[in-house]
Amino acid sequence: MDLEIRDEFIKLGQALKLAGIAASGIEAKMLIEDGVVLVNGETETRRGKKLRDGDTVSVQGNTFTVRAAE
Repeated sequence: MDLEIRDEFIKLGQALKLAGIAASGIEAKMLIEDGVVLVNGETETRRGKKLRDGDTVSVQGNTFTVRAAE
């Protein structure tokens, strides 16, 4: 699945909500703190991590790639 963004980047917590993986910011924070979120194959524990075009996020079997709007 691709997650299209209009700006240069999107923060990880926001991306999880937009992709429908987390219902709220608190849920996104908990997923990230639990160490179950991978960004480009590596565990990411920073909710404010900036995701840019081409970054891939995986959470418990759900995967999406950030794509910049054309």
